Amino acid sequence: MKTTYSQMKVKLLPVTIDNWLPMLKKEPKERPYYSLEQGTIQLGQVIARFLGVPLDEDEYYNKLFDYIHIENAGLMLISEDTLDKTIDNQQFQSIQKILNINREQNLSINRFVAFLDGEQLLLKSKYPSLHRKVREAMIAILQLFSAQEPNGLKSQELRRVLVDVIKWSFNHLTANWDDLDPINGMPKFLWYGNSTKSHQYFLYYLSQLGCDIVVFSPSGEDIQIGEGTDIEQAFLHQYPEKKQQEPFPTEKRRRTATVAYRASREIESILNHEGSGLYKPWQLRDYTPISVTLKTTYDELFILIKEIAMIRPNFEVKNGKVKIPAIFAKVQGVSKNRKEYWERLQTISQYDHSLLIQRFPFTNNINNDFRFHYRNALGSDGLLDPQKMVNAHYWKYQHLPTGLQYGIATAIRNICARPYLKAAHYEDKEEIKTYLFTQGMQIPPSILQLLQKFDYSQEVPKLILYNNELNGTMTRTDAALLLLLNQFGIDIVIYNPPGHNDLENFVDDGIYDVHWLEDVVFEQEFKEPSLLNRVKNFTRRLKR
Repeated sequence: MKTTYSQMKVKLLPVTIDNWLPMLKKEPKERPYYSLEQGTIQLGQVIARFLGVPLDEDEYYNKLFDYIHIENAGLMLISEDTLDKTIDNQQFQSIQKILNINREQNLSINRFVAFLDGEQLLLKSKYPSLHRKVREAMIAILQLFSAQEPNGLKSQELRRVLVDVIKWSFNHLTANWDDLDPINGMPKFLWYGNSTKSHQYFLYYLSQLGCDIVVFSPSGEDIQIGEGTDIEQAFLHQYPEKKQQEPFPTEKRRRTATVAYRASREIESILNHEGSGLYKPWQLRDYTPISVTLKTTYDELFILIKEIAMIRPNFEVKNGKVKIPAIFAKVQGVSKNRKEYWERLQTISQYDHSLLIQRFPFTNNINNDFRFHYRNALGSDGLLDPQKMVNAHYWKYQHLPTGLQYGIATAIRNICARPYLKAAHYEDKEEIKTYLFTQGMQIPPSILQLLQKFDYSQEVPKLILYNNELNGTMTRTDAALLLLLNQFGIDIVIYNPPGHNDLENFVDDGIYDVHWLEDVVFEQEFKEPSLLNRVKNFTRRLKR
């Protein structure tokens, strides 16, 4: 059939939760907004975003399986795991060549795209409307990038984004592109999971080409491509829960929720949703803990440390993350009121979720070379990827609940992203990060048990360290673990009766509170609580 159009326009369809799939299956002529007149074809486009997961998680993943394998909707699956990341070396060199020209000549966006076309970096089509649409889509990407990046087309991020968009467009569109006639429909894609900057620009590119796109993000993370874009304005449905995404299903699950189960889950969702202030036991077990270190006075320390997490200041549950107000403090010296000093110390060390450390070091130095593992665990953003970490062969915490594993991995990621450990032996920043990463893989069993007891909205575990310098010396490995535990949201209080440096030798100033008391006492043995005080503390715990 001879084409009678040279220009192609796309208009976003007003889809709903009920009609997006039937609309997706319709031919272009059957969809609203279709027209073919005066040399221009106009197509209705389906773009929809589904964030989070419904109450019946098994049904959700079964539907995802059906969308790709059963529904005959023509959807192609793309995700971080399925994108083809290979690129022809000649294409890579051509991109670098154009970036060098742009650096020297300050190319306009139209000339930039003309150079890309001239270097055969844009998809070709025998249909003029589609050939023109490819150039328009690339212009739209560069315009958006230029508007959003501080340095515009001079940004260091441009090469990575450009390389990714071009290689993915060739790897995932060329199979049918040569024979693709827009009058018969454009490609349809299902994006699954979270997305990086490059992923988002690629999705924007596909939308500008006129492709149909549906996004499913179990974690609730949206496509942050920019206000006013068609993706940002597209249909959005938010499910009641947010979960760590599982691998895209390769087969259907064999469980079906009963009506009673669904009703029960719906009631729980209403009563215990994020920000409600009502949390049932272990409701937040799959959330990612993030510490908010409290700055307190010495007296406030003992008031706040006994409170559960959810009633502490700045506690927050949002978007799959739980912010835990935690204490990180050092008590230097001994107060003149010895009775009060020992009662306070003994009380916080005897809480059910407390662990008292009296011997140092309490960690082991690891000599294994983890540099290769560290580099392989980095994501496209240059930071550690929790998903890669928990799936690695060296990961020692597979026996722990999945949510806790991701919490530990995220804490390791965060302490490496902003390393507060002081350099040793002329270390550079990357070596410090590798050291913290290595130590994060060696959490002692007693500490792991402490983490497993942590129901994020409830009792905050406490690590109480009593360092009188008769019981060994704190080491750098100890300090690395304390940074990790602080990032996880554990309360940490270090007692040093002589007022000497220990943690200060390894950790940057300002990360924790320091409380100086009136006296310094050398070789002060730890004073065990009397039987009466033990009974008092036990009774106090029963009343809480």
